[in-house]
Amino acid sequence: MKKKFLTLLVLACCFSGVRADEGMWMLSHISSKSMKAMKGLGLEMSKKELYNTKGTSLKDAVVSFGGFCSGVIVSPDGLVFTNHHCGFGNIQALATPENDILKNGFVARTQDEELPAKGLYVRILQRTDDVTKRVDKALRKYYKTHAAQLDTLSKEDEEKLRYRVVDSICIDIENEYFNKYQGLVCEVSPYYTGNAFFANVYQQYDDIRLVFAPPQSLGKFGGETDNWMWPRQTCDFSVFRIYTGADNQPAEYSPSNRPMKAERYAHISLDGYQKGDYCMTIGYPGRTNRYLSSYGIIERMENTNMARINVRGVKQAIWKKWMDSDPAIRLQYASKYASSSNYWKNSIGMNKALKDLGVVEDKQQHEQQINAWIQKSTKRLTHFGNLLADLKTAYAARKAGNHAINFLNESFVGGPDLLRIALYYTMGDSSRLRQQYKDWNQDVDKETMTALIDNYAQQVEKDFLPDFYQTIEKEYGNNTRAYVDAMFKQTLLTDTNCVNQTATQEQKDKDMALSCLKSVMKLGSKVTQSIRKYNEEITKGERLLCEAILDMEMDQPHYSDANSTMRLSYGFVNDYTGASGHQDYFTTMPSLLAKVAQSDKIDEYKVEPEIKALFEEGDFGPYKDPNSGEMQLCFLSNNDITGGNSGSPMFNGKGELIGLAFDGNWDAMSNDISFTQELTRCIGVDIRYVLYIIDRWGHADRLLQETGVK
Repeated sequence: MKKKFLTLLVLACCFSGVRADEGMWMLSHISSKSMKAMKGLGLEMSKKELYNTKGTSLKDAVVSFGGFCSGVIVSPDGLVFTNHHCGFGNIQALATPENDILKNGFVARTQDEELPAKGLYVRILQRTDDVTKRVDKALRKYYKTHAAQLDTLSKEDEEKLRYRVVDSICIDIENEYFNKYQGLVCEVSPYYTGNAFFANVYQQYDDIRLVFAPPQSLGKFGGETDNWMWPRQTCDFSVFRIYTGADNQPAEYSPSNRPMKAERYAHISLDGYQKGDYCMTIGYPGRTNRYLSSYGIIERMENTNMARINVRGVKQAIWKKWMDSDPAIRLQYASKYASSSNYWKNSIGMNKALKDLGVVEDKQQHEQQINAWIQKSTKRLTHFGNLLADLKTAYAARKAGNHAINFLNESFVGGPDLLRIALYYTMGDSSRLRQQYKDWNQDVDKETMTALIDNYAQQVEKDFLPDFYQTIEKEYGNNTRAYVDAMFKQTLLTDTNCVNQTATQEQKDKDMALSCLKSVMKLGSKVTQSIRKYNEEITKGERLLCEAILDMEMDQPHYSDANSTMRLSYGFVNDYTGASGHQDYFTTMPSLLAKVAQSDKIDEYKVEPEIKALFEEGDFGPYKDPNSGEMQLCFLSNNDITGGNSGSPMFNGKGELIGLAFDGNWDAMSNDISFTQELTRCIGVDIRYVLYIIDRWGHADRLLQETGVK
């Protein structure tokens, strides 16, 4: 990295001429110009009130929930609001056929009734430091010291070496922070496709307990029918609490632990919102790829997304058939099905939106401009070379192998539960191994495995078949189900005894599940090795492409792609016009009841009779909007959003909580790759709907009093 490029990063972070509602901005690097833009939209807070390392600020009220979602602290006693689908797995793990709190909901009447969520943690960001110069300096020093070695390396080996050296440098920085900030967690993460690095320091809490969950009919209202769609009426929330030791410091679970005393928590507003009102989300968005080349986008569509669409479609159809036939199986597979189907539908929508909006064509035009800019300078030609041509060649060279790897992972590593059990057994991961057995039905898994084995053979070339297909052909007469039945009989892994049982090497060699997994991993390793050269070339090319974009467009704003670190997005409450016409910016109770009336045809619109009766009463008290006179359920803003933002607090200009983000919209499913100003919307559940359910369904007065709304 050059000094010029580091200057460019500063300019990119500080420039704020972007239209106000685009971007995932780092709270630690909000410039005065950005603050001015936000204040122009209605922000009433200062920069220090948003991010402050010498005192409390709004960042301290926002948590990373389990590393996969976001949440917000809403009381001085560590009460956390997040989405229902974020807490779904933990709620399901605590449910039993005798006490199905996933289906029926859960209310802890006292703190003693709050249930430990095993394995769940939350993190609170303490500070974010730019360490790019340190990484750059150490990298240059290494290159200088090992110049002779570098001259002998191929391009792909040079990039692989760079990755290892940078990783080592980052680990050294993390260790230094660990020694400086005892008891905290530090992670140095790459930004701008590996062109910049920031250290994020967190306080991690591991004793988290379930406090409240609405019935699944409300928390997942609309199910897959409404997923990624608008209008919505989903009451997508759940409530947890952070517990600590007596010293208010993080501690492992203990019955003697106490609720955390929060230094900062979010205040809740019952005033609502109107079109055009300032809206801000702060959370932990997962991954975006907005600097990705056109070749990378095509590969995402044709390989990653297509494998996900195809394989999960097969798997989910089988799961749903069994879930519909047996309540016990429904409970076992509820979380797995929800997790699988979420990004199955996302991939369908993304491919459609990328095509409909002409994203690839727009990228190609932009790349032509980049190429022309490179050609105009000898210095740039020396540094970037034939960047785009090389990327095109590398992507084409790994196409078949990458296609096979994606189908292999979806079909086997992420497919049958027995093979996942075999994987954890091989890894010696007893904790995750034990968890697999609770939610496993062997009959379901046999049918799933049979279908996925047959389907995989139809999707890839014969050269990419694991060698267990030869076993199916020669020993089982191409009868896949016979092979699967034999596997379940000839394995040690069909019950939890394997966790503590020490198997001989001979037993392992004869174990058909372990042999099948070995066959899959062997092929995966072979294919990965065959395309390793192109993977390294693509990694380097995409990094250089991002650098070229930032260099060429120095006078324009460029935020880094999301990478599961804290980001702020600002915009305003807004409706929109999409493929299905004009859409209002909020929904009301009559729209929910209208869907309930269709529940004889659409099962996902069913609610319990007592809930329907409660809604029909129309007594919404202080939760009714003073302007519309309606009970508002969900609403839209034009905030930037992606996976990981689920559960992100939606704040008004005063920093008061008005909702919880839980989804994006179908018309803008290309958002992870290309932000679409006119179409991108963030869907949130109105905090007043959340409180109404806590109050009128849950009768949880203690929680309302704790949050200060009653």
